[in-house]
Formats: sequence, structure tokens, C-alpha cells
Amino acid sequence: MTSEDVLNEFRDAGALREGHFVLSSGLHSPVFLQKNLVFMDARRCERLCRALAEKITAAVGQVDVAVSPAVGGIIPGYETARHLGVPSIYVEREGGAFRFRRGFHLEPGQKVVMVEDIVTTGLSSRECIAAITAAGGEVVAAACIVDRSGGRADVGVPLVALATLDVPAYAPDALPPELAALPIEDPGSRRIAR
Repeated sequence: MTSEDVLNEFRDAGALREGHFVLSSGLHSPVFLQKNLVFMDARRCERLCRALAEKITAAVGQVDVAVSPAVGGIIPGYETARHLGVPSIYVEREGGAFRFRRGFHLEPGQKVVMVEDIVTTGLSSRECIAAITAAGGEVVAAACIVDRSGGRADVGVPLVALATLDVPAYAPDALPPELAALPIEDPGSRRIAR
């Protein structure tokens, strides 16, 4: 599956939006990927995650478990793990940091792939990887459906992306005039401060 194939899945789901958006990183962007419109379609999600699992296996071989950050990574993490034939578990924020809860744990030395939905800056991926490492897992790769950093996000381990896009993202005090002129749209995934 090519990057264009992935974008077509987002387009067909009405999930590739243009306007003025505030991303979960706090950065502003003229493009928003409404991933939940993609993940709500079981067949579409299955196609994307099967392709991601194949790409992970080709890049790093067999893994023991897939770990995702809650909440956004749970669905693609589960579906990718299903195609890898491994368990899927996730970390949740507790006291501001990712932690394993709900009886989830890792055995020392387990080979882990960290599966995200979309990577912009790589911050949540790095935080998730830190929790995995602290729990004794060996993170052999991170993986995502879309890397919207154009390959620039540093997650600390090899990043396997099904699609790589170079979508601009700006600090709130560095918006280009054409973006600043547009009203901020609330895509409904996170409450934004105005």
C-alpha cells in the first residue's frame, strides 16, 4: 500500500480535511486527518492495519507484543497486532505519564512494536516508548498509519509508517498570514482553547 493509497482511504472516508486546525501537539495546521472516520469502518481499518503489519514484519521481523498509547492508538494497535498474530495492550495516562494498567504488563526482554495512529512531533510516541522500556520491554520499532512529519519526527527507535506526508504545522505564534486569516475549526477530537 502506497502513501497515496492510504490518503485515498482517508479521502474516501471524508477524513482528510483542509482548513485551520489545532493538533493534539498544540501546533496549527491547514490539514487534519480525522482518523476516527477511518477507524470506524472495520474493513477500511483492517486493510490499513494489515498493510502496516506486513510493513513492520518486513522491517524488523517477528515481534512478541504490540503496545499502543490510549486512546487514539488502541484501535490501530489492536488491529495491527491481530495481523501480526501477537497480543495487543496499551498504556494510559496516569498522573500525566503513560503507565500500564488493567493488568497489562510486559515480560522482561519482550520484543515490542509501539503502534500509533498518526505521528506529528513524536512526543506521545517517545512517552509511550519510555513506559515500555521502564516496564522491561525491548522496543524494536515504532509504527504508525501516517507520519505527517515528512519523516522528521524522532521517536528514538526506527519508525515504520504506512504513509509519510509532509504537512506543515506551525507554533501558535508563527502562523503564516493565510492560515491565521482562517477561523480555527474544531474537528471534535480535542477541546481547543480560543
